[in-house]
Formats: sequence, structure tokens, C-alpha cells
Amino acid sequence: MTKVSLKKVLVSLAYISGIGKPSVCHTVIVVFLEYFAWGLLTMPIIATLKETFPENTFLMNGLVAGVKGILSFLSAPLIGALSDIYGRKVLLLITVIFTCLPIPLMTVNNWWFFVITSVSGVFGVSLSVVFAYVADVTTLEERSKSYGIISATYTASLVVAPALGSYIMKNYGIQTGVLIATIVSTVDVIFVLLAVPESLPRKVRATGLSWKQADPFVSLLRVASDPNILLLCVMVFMFLLPEVGEYSCISAYLKLFMGFGFEELSILTSLTSTLSIVANVILGPLVKSMGAKRVILLGLILEFFQFTVYGLGREKWQMWLAGNVAALGSLTFPAVSSYLSLYSEADSQGAVQGMMTGMAGLCNGLGPAFFGILFYISDMDLTENRFLRRRFFLDRIIAGPFIFGAFFVFISILLASLIPKERSLKVRKGEFSALKYTIEYNEKLLNNNN
Repeated sequence: MTKVSLKKVLVSLAYISGIGKPSVCHTVIVVFLEYFAWGLLTMPIIATLKETFPENTFLMNGLVAGVKGILSFLSAPLIGALSDIYGRKVLLLITVIFTCLPIPLMTVNNWWFFVITSVSGVFGVSLSVVFAYVADVTTLEERSKSYGIISATYTASLVVAPALGSYIMKNYGIQTGVLIATIVSTVDVIFVLLAVPESLPRKVRATGLSWKQADPFVSLLRVASDPNILLLCVMVFMFLLPEVGEYSCISAYLKLFMGFGFEELSILTSLTSTLSIVANVILGPLVKSMGAKRVILLGLILEFFQFTVYGLGREKWQMWLAGNVAALGSLTFPAVSSYLSLYSEADSQGAVQGMMTGMAGLCNGLGPAFFGILFYISDMDLTENRFLRRRFFLDRIIAGPFIFGAFFVFISILLASLIPKERSLKVRKGEFSALKYTIEYNEKLLNNNN
């Protein structure tokens, strides 16, 4: 098949009308099915990691997730720009296919599964297209709420999926779990192909690609245009880097080092996911009653506590406590977005939120690799007699990566205390002149390319 014919096939997919009018509901279903499929493999992946990399389990887990995250960070702007040209549906279909592509390989070859999982980050950035789709079908007033729904959908998929995956693995084997996850992901691809309507009309699509749009560092370079935004971005980097790193390894840590059973770990994951949903639901009332800055500080203090407990705790009940506190601390990043919405002028919202999204993408790539290397340096003992050794205090009493995380979050708390309260902010005309100039300049470049 030539490149020209392939392009025609991809473009023709946009003409499949789908079901109903484009809506947030379509993206909710896509996101839920995608992450539900991967959630089913939470426990099987831990078992496969230990089997494939018995000596360097945490290091390889971090490197796999880190490489995927870095590739996703680099490719997400390009995928988004291409969706402006060819439409959301075509790119959503491609990204969902590549996100789910590694799943069936898990029963074929473990090495190939982890290799393909790593490199799938190049195209496996479906959330980038999902958020663009949501922006097409919502007003500015509805957009933040809709983004929150998408984030809650991702969390909701983890309430049941890990426990169900653990049950299937225990009673029917890993291969059955992979088969079911493959079926769910296939249903997701078919849903995108047949049921999701195109959200971007052809008459408003871009006609050319600007490499400025595809540069993942553009939004990060705008940070220095405002000192408060710069301070906020550094603060976000300091707490989000260890947060993402912890998320990538905590299940393996609890299972392989703390002795959690698959069922016990599944229940904890479901509970923390539920609490995280609750925390995000009550975010609005909290911001109204306490103020965005205080909510940010509250979330950071909770994160500092849970990192400290993970690092120093040696008993299972302490891990349960830390996991539940971590769920409540998940409101920090949404609270930052809320703060930005109060801080920024209406015509600067997209730019400043884009900066924070770019910072989050960078952390998604660096965090897992950072924690994987820290676990490797800490030489965490995964031998079979680790529990006996711990009784005689011969094992390490401090989990170094989590202590590093606590230190990073502590710095973030200090930085957060320096940001101005939102009610004392006085946005003056011209305060964001440098930021607006950057926006206007990029718009001119886009118009010239069009």
C-alpha cells in the first residue's frame, strides 16, 4: 500500500458519521474502555515484570514507563497539530490503536511486550486528542468541568478493573486476563471507528503544519514571561515529578517488597481510586470555602505525609494509611488549574493552562525513570528471604525513593507558600503583555501557514 493510498484510507475514516452529535459522552466511553483494559492488567504486569526482570524489577518498570512518557511528551503536540488538519476521529483512532497495541503481546513474548509498550508512547497519546475533541464540543464555561469528567473517568476505570484482573488471573490464568483486556480494547477501537462522530468541521481545519505547533517545549519556554507563573511551574514540577514516579511503581513496591497479595493490592487500588474521585468532586466547594492557594497547600501537605509514611513505614497498615492519604492528595494538581483560572485573564487562559499541561507531560516522562533509577541505586532487596531479613533489621529501614519524593514535595510546599492569594491578585491591564505578545505572535505564524 502506497503512502498516498494509506493517506486516502485514513482521511476516508472521517466520513464514517458515527452515532449522534459529537459530545463529551463519546470521549468518556473511549477513555473508560481504554484504561479499563489496561487496569485489568495491573496485577498481571507486576507478575510479568518480576518474572522477566527478577534482579532489576523496579529499574526496568521505571525505564519502560519513563521511555513511554518521554516519547508521549515529545509527540503529543505533533499529534494534536495533525488532528487540526485531518480531524479528531482519524487521530483518535490511531492513538487508541497504538495505546492498546501492546496488550495482546503480553502472552506472546514478555520482552516484546515491554519494548512495544515503551515505543507505543510515540502514537499512544489518545488523551491529547480527547482533550482537543472536548474543546471542540464545549464552551469555555463548560470546558474545565468537562476536563474534570475525563480525569474522573480515568480514575473510575481503576475502581473495579485491577480487582477484576486479579480475580481472573488467580482463577483462570494470566492468558485469560490478557484475552479479556484485548477484547475490551478491540471494542474501544471499533467504538471509535463506528460510533464516534467527527467533532472538527472540515471548513475550520488547518491546511498546513507549523513546527512551532509541534514543538513540545514551546509552552515551557513561555514560563518566564510572568514571575508568578514561573514560581508556580517550578512548584508543580517539584511535586508532580515524584508523584508520577510513585504512581508508576507503588503497586510493584507493595506487592514485591511489602508482601501485599494481589487481592489485597486490588482492594487498596479500588479504595484509593474511589477516594480520589471523591476528592476531585469536592474540589469546587473546597476552593470556594478555603481558597485555591490553601487547597494547594493542603494537598501538598497530604502528599508530603504519604511520601514520608511510604518511605519510613514497614507495616501493611501504614501502607494502607499512606495510600488513602495519597488519594486525598490527588486534588493538588486540579487545585493548581483552579488557581490559574482565577489568576489569569480570559484571553490568557489557554496559554497558562498549556504551560501547566506541558510541565505535567514532562513529569510523566521523567518521573517513572527517576524513581526506577532511585530504586536501583537503593538496591531494594527482592529476594525470597526479604521478610526474614527485615525481622532482624538487616534490610534497609528506609525506602530511599519515597524519602527523596518527600524532600521534593517539602520544597514545593515552601514555594507554594510564596504564591499570592488569589483574592489579593489585581490583574492589571498589560500585566500579561509578554504572554499576550507570545500568543499573538504564534497566532500570526499559524495564520501565515494557513
